[in-house]
Amino acid sequence: MAGIYIHIPFCRKRCHYCDFFKSTDLSQKARLLEGLKKELQSRAPELVSEEINTIYFGGGTPSVLLIDELKDLLNIIYQNYQVAENTEITLEANPDDLSQAILSALKQTGFNRLSMGVQSFSEADLKLMNRRHGVMQAVQSVKWAKKAGFSNISIDLIYGLPNQTIEEWERNVRIAVELDVQHVSAYNLTYHEGTVFYDQLKKGVLKELPDELSLQQFEMLVKILKEAGFEHYEISNFCKPGLYSQHNSSYWKSRKYLGIGPSAHSYDLASRRWNVSSISKYLEGLENDQPYFETEILTEQDRYNDFIITGLRTVWGISEEYIQATFSSEYFNHFLKMKAKYLQSGHLLCNSGTVSISPEGLFISDKIMADFMVVESC
Repeated sequence: MAGIYIHIPFCRKRCHYCDFFKSTDLSQKARLLEGLKKELQSRAPELVSEEINTIYFGGGTPSVLLIDELKDLLNIIYQNYQVAENTEITLEANPDDLSQAILSALKQTGFNRLSMGVQSFSEADLKLMNRRHGVMQAVQSVKWAKKAGFSNISIDLIYGLPNQTIEEWERNVRIAVELDVQHVSAYNLTYHEGTVFYDQLKKGVLKELPDELSLQQFEMLVKILKEAGFEHYEISNFCKPGLYSQHNSSYWKSRKYLGIGPSAHSYDLASRRWNVSSISKYLEGLENDQPYFETEILTEQDRYNDFIITGLRTVWGISEEYIQATFSSEYFNHFLKMKAKYLQSGHLLCNSGTVSISPEGLFISDKIMADFMVVESC
């Protein structure tokens, strides 16, 4: 099994917190679409023996594309790859790009999962983040999606926003529950260098929310969603029973995936490949048969660290037996040392040889994973 990720690097507006590769200049959209088709066709041999079980349109904002443009890309995939019958096909979308007619057309085109960038159900927060939509647009988009036949809807939320109170955050989560979506991804705000929020933080315009308050918001998120019947299957992701994001789960379970488009990453178990983070350089490379990507062959250390980062963050955890069988004794011994440390502190769980982060360890998961990783070659 394998997945295909297509990066659509266009946004109508730049959000103040986002550090993903994107452009607000849509003038090269038609040329880029031809480039995406060419890359999809040229790279088909890489997955010739694989069945495609997930297709994911991310960005940027893929919902800026027209229905026919999305349909053309899907047709290229079906013509060149072996697509499974029940493939999960996801579109990331902004609420203000959606209407009842567009959602119905997306469903008819073959999309069966939506990931909506809601971020907040507070008008003040949306304005602060420079989002394009309003609260009612977000609520209405979810209702329209259900009416169009979508039964797998995910919404993104952000907590830890400047001045966000615990009561305001609780209201966000409870609205998500009331909307009866099947999946929620919730992220603690990070101030990435190069973003407006980062600059405002450095200038003192914004003040970072205290860690204690962010932790309280995270704990409230977990409590409310669990009471509502959601499974907490990855640090930032919750779903109704069985409705995991299959595409993202393939990343966490170390399966092959192909990344198409500028800045997109690919993984084939033995190497990583990433396309240049430039629309013009990406297109020039494709159009002139010149390199537009870099490749790295993974060392044992790389593979061990990748496995740690992806496995520990999920409810499925890491098999101690797999670590011992796959990696040399130095890596296994380091794993055992860190396991003992965090079992003792209560931040890890171990059940039948499977190691996972405990509820108490979730909020410091970055530190736990960093300790488990090997920085210098064993």
